[in-house]
Order: sequence, then structure tokens, then C-alpha cells
Amino acid sequence: MSFVLVINSGSSSLKYSLRDMQQQTECASGLIERIGQDEGIVTHEVAGDNKHPDATPSSDPQKFTTERRIADHHEAFAVMLEHFAQHGPHLDEHRPVAVGHRVVHGGARFFAPTLIDDDVERQIGELGVLAPLHNPANLAGIQAARHAFADIVHVAVFDTAFHQTLEPAAYTYAIDAQLAREHRVRRYGFHGTSHKYVSEQAAQFLGRDNAELRQIVFHLGNGASVTAIRGGQSVETSMGLTPLEGLVMGTRTGDIDAAALLHLARRAHLSIDDLDTLVNKRSGLLGLAGVSDMRDVLEGLERGDEAATLAFTVYVHRLRAYAGAYIAQLGGVDVISFTAGVGENAARVRAEALATLEFMGITVDAERNTAPGRGIRHISSPESPVAVLVVPTDEEQEIARQALTLA
Repeated sequence: MSFVLVINSGSSSLKYSLRDMQQQTECASGLIERIGQDEGIVTHEVAGDNKHPDATPSSDPQKFTTERRIADHHEAFAVMLEHFAQHGPHLDEHRPVAVGHRVVHGGARFFAPTLIDDDVERQIGELGVLAPLHNPANLAGIQAARHAFADIVHVAVFDTAFHQTLEPAAYTYAIDAQLAREHRVRRYGFHGTSHKYVSEQAAQFLGRDNAELRQIVFHLGNGASVTAIRGGQSVETSMGLTPLEGLVMGTRTGDIDAAALLHLARRAHLSIDDLDTLVNKRSGLLGLAGVSDMRDVLEGLERGDEAATLAFTVYVHRLRAYAGAYIAQLGGVDVISFTAGVGENAARVRAEALATLEFMGITVDAERNTAPGRGIRHISSPESPVAVLVVPTDEEQEIARQALTLA
């Protein structure tokens, strides 16, 4: 059997998943939260057929939750190993052949899954200047994992890697070229692991050759991005130098005139740090409606709440703008897919996002769109020349698959 342990390390969290790559299943997963705070929370969930031998037989998953102080990521990794030992599955019997690590920013250096050594660690740390909220946290998880599993292959899978196929016209900002080169200012794009996985799943579901398809993938979660994909390669994407640019998100602005921030700095006397907090943590749906969760926005919309209504219409307006722009860049489109928390669950968002494309024959079937379902599925009308799909993303599976190629 081939098992891969997937690690997604945040600034105060450690998310993990043990994957059986032969069976294409998840054996166990967990989340360790509030690392470095007074009271950490550990949640460990085991699939029904992978429980501790002493557990009561059942096909249902079992969830174990504990609270304890966890000083740092090294201790978090030790706690994770304790939970595998106590609750299963035993890592002695499910020994990983590789550990796959999600790394947010690979800059222009990393365009494929990469074996982690001391030099790669150093470069991931250096790229922290481009992703200060993410790369240092990713690196902390890598260091803890390499210490715990010194004899196992460790592989970095970069969010930005899928977008390394962007042409200069797509990734270049129109600023002073020398300054941009000096400080590595360009579009990098993010959510690449999800966009790659979803586009490949869509092609497989349709029984089409991915190399022949023009696809648009909307990854709509608390963070949101859209990518135009031609022949399996990213040709345009909404996020830029950082994960801030593009669509309206839970707490992030998405696109905004840079001069608006200069104006606020001068007139409202906001510092660089104040502006950073504003655009990343106090904007998006939260800034417009006072709530960052689309479910709450939709509830407000149903009640006729003015702020929620404005937030929803701004959100959808941006989706439509990008859909039109990317269809133009692709010269047409064969498949449009929605994924992630909002994309997979908010039928009204999906319907409204594509409502203005009926002139192209693209129609969302109301019954299909609102029907309950968890797997990949059609939501377009049978006569629609463009397939519109809901495709559940599985970034952990994609990270595991890429890590296994180097094991």
C-alpha cells in the first residue's frame, strides 16, 4: 500500500490528512487550532474502516476532540502523532512513503512538485516576503515534519505552480519594468492545486480530452479566484502578486484602484499596516455586509437587508465581469465549473453568475442547480452548448498525488 501524509500548516493551525493512494481514500484527517495560544483545540477524525483495533466496529467515521495548550508547530506535530497512536490508524501499519506539504507561494522559482531539502527550505523562507501570512507558517510545518519523519521523502506542492504557464502578457503589471524585476512584482496566481484538480476532474467526468478543452474554473470559498484554462494549462487567473487581487472575497477587497489606498493614506491617515489590515481583513463581504460568510449574506438577501443585497450584487457583478473577460481570452469556452465552499453549495450564486451569458446559449437548469448532491454534477440545461458543472475540490488528494510522483 502507498500512504501519503498531507500537511497544510497555517500561522496558528496544522491541518493534516492521511491518504491511501491505492484505494484513493482518506484514512484519517485532523485539525490542530490555536497553536501558540492559551488553549489549543485538536480534532482527529478516523474513517470507519481505519479505527483503532479496540474501537467498536462501525463503518461510520469517528471524531475525537481535545483541548490542550500547544506551544508551537513542533509540538503540534507531536500531538498529531499521539492521536494517530491513540485513535488510529497506526502509522506503523500505515507508514507514509511521502509527506506532501502545501506551500502557498513558489514565486517564479517553483513550477512543479519539489523534493524538500535544506536549500528548498531556505528558498521557501525567502519567498515569505511575497506571502508573509502564509510561507513562514508553511515552513514551520515543513520543519516540524522533517524533524519527525527524517527518513521519509518530503515534497512541496505550490499553490502558484499551476500558473507558471501564464504568458508575459498575462502576468506582467504595467509598472516600471526595472523596479518590478528588482522586487519580483508580477502576477503569480493562487489556488493552483484546486484549479488543476477541478479542471482534470471535469474533463474526466465529461469523457473529453483535457488537451482539447477551454475551461473556466471558479474557486469560490472565503478566498476566491477564477482561472481560464486552455488545454490543461492556466492562461489567465484573477489573483496576482498576492491572494488579494481579483474577486470579492470573505474579508478581502479583490480588485481596487490603487489610488483609493493612496487617498485613504493621505486623507484618513492610514498607515501601511492599517491599509494591509483594511484590504485583507476588513473588506469583501465583511466590509459591505458586516458578515464574511456567504450563507449569512444570502439570509440577509432573503430578508431584504440592504447591506446584504449590495454585497451580493457586488460579488456577482465581479463574477460576471471575469466570466466575460475570460471567455474573450479563451476565444470561447467549453466548460465552466464551480468549486469550494460557496461554489459547491450556493445555487443562487452559480445561477446569478452566469445569468447574463444566455445570449451565448449558456443556461443553468434551475432544477439541476438546486437539487441536492455532493459529487460532481451537471447544472447546465441539456441544450446548453457549454457544460456547467459543480466539481467538489480535493486539494489534499491532488497534493498527495503530486507528492507520490517523487516518492
